[in-house]
Amino acid sequence: MSDVTEQGAVEGGGRRARGEGRGAAARRASRTGGGPGPSLPYIQRKIREYEVLDEEGLQLIERNADTVLEEIGIEFRDDAEALDLWKAAGADVRGQRVHFPKGLCRELLKTAPSDFTWHARNPERSAHVGGKATIFAPVYGPPFVRDLDGNRRYATIEDFRNFVKLAYMAPSMHSSGGTVCEPVDIPVNKRHLDMVYSHIKYSDKPFMGSVTAPERAEDTIAMAKIVFGDDFVEKNTVTLNLINANSPMVFDETMVGALKVYARHNQACVLSPFILSGAMSPVTVAGTLTQILAEVLAGASFTQLIRKGAPVLFGTFAASISMQSGAPTFGTPEPSLVSYGAAQLARRLGLPFRTGGSLCGSKVPDAQAAHESANTLNMTLLAGTNFVLHAAGWLEGGLVSSYEKFMIDQDQLGMMQKMAEGVDLSENAQALDAIREVGPGSHYLGCAHTQANFQTAFYRSPLADNNSFEQWEIEGEKRIEQRANALARSWLEHYEAPYLDPAIDEALKDYIAKRKDSMPDAFT
Repeated sequence: MSDVTEQGAVEGGGRRARGEGRGAAARRASRTGGGPGPSLPYIQRKIREYEVLDEEGLQLIERNADTVLEEIGIEFRDDAEALDLWKAAGADVRGQRVHFPKGLCRELLKTAPSDFTWHARNPERSAHVGGKATIFAPVYGPPFVRDLDGNRRYATIEDFRNFVKLAYMAPSMHSSGGTVCEPVDIPVNKRHLDMVYSHIKYSDKPFMGSVTAPERAEDTIAMAKIVFGDDFVEKNTVTLNLINANSPMVFDETMVGALKVYARHNQACVLSPFILSGAMSPVTVAGTLTQILAEVLAGASFTQLIRKGAPVLFGTFAASISMQSGAPTFGTPEPSLVSYGAAQLARRLGLPFRTGGSLCGSKVPDAQAAHESANTLNMTLLAGTNFVLHAAGWLEGGLVSSYEKFMIDQDQLGMMQKMAEGVDLSENAQALDAIREVGPGSHYLGCAHTQANFQTAFYRSPLADNNSFEQWEIEGEKRIEQRANALARSWLEHYEAPYLDPAIDEALKDYIAKRKDSMPDAFT
């Protein structure tokens, strides 16, 4: 399945009622990280990774992947240059299938960086990729949206801009992402220009490039050079780009073509097998991990044949399927085990890792969406993931970008950011003065330590209702989806675009106009 498939696959009134003004709301937002306040930096995890495989298990998966690469091989379809490069590197090329001698891919990957900086046009928003860093990026690829009026419909460029704006405003979102939804009101061969421009215009966080055709990748590079300058782009990484293996064990000409463009220009490729276990990989965790590792080794090492030192991430998108209906399922144990194991394999290769997000199969942001997304997101953080795609807004197995789900998810991302800080062991956090002051049988509500720390002691959700039943009833008995709806509307109403040099803006618009004029509209 190609990257195109993964792309396809509010309390405002309540606060006024309680007598809280906008100033109080703003102060609460700044305390919690839950409102459109200052953007939080990328996460630097202070908690340990959770590991599910011991040394013997890891070596077993690695040996099996080497066997797959050598005996079965990986196809690089319809790309003569790729086959020639593999042949020159020492691989056994038979038709379009490449067989890899043991150790070839690992040797090539020695030139890939273990970490790098993902530059934003606002340097304060630049993020570190690799090591103990974690970056959250929004949902990627749905053709549909569930809008703020409750309608499920095809996405438009206005929806795309809105999701970029929300990602820009979400404090715990570290990237504006890529194809946050597919704007079907613009011709297929031209919409990437509007999408990349939207990321540059409406956000100053790092963004992803277009991968649906090599020429669209070239357009992304050209637009990035208008923003950052030719020399800077060639020497630094300003885009991450999703390159899916067409599992099982195929890289198609679209993905290989986009990979070559980005790797040649020193831009990062996220090599991600798109796995629905039972359909596109074996039904077992060990079998799926074997195939994932083989596919990543082949695709990631190919970037180094294009340009030594080009940044590349070990990625995976793993879900199971219902053996009754064939539909993908999310938040289940087996994909979590796959992601935990893949993260361990990535660390052994010395590559940054991508997986997870807030994934669910539910059609609306209900209890099923909540528990499936929570199961996936907690795993994502504990696995030690460096780049998290689909961190907010995903519904219906990736077919829908949801405004309300986005707002609920970004609240959860704030909690994950707090969780990743680990346990504070400073003198203040040890709180011995508070324990001495209170003594046996009393309480801590009024002690000096509590008074000094209460504003920052706990994460405060901007969406969860923790008031009494009576207060909730007085305020309209609102469900979290309703509060999320109101908060999204409020954010969009109060959105202010980050500064963009007018000369750069005009140059981008001119480039887009010339490119659109150079080709007729195409809708397939």
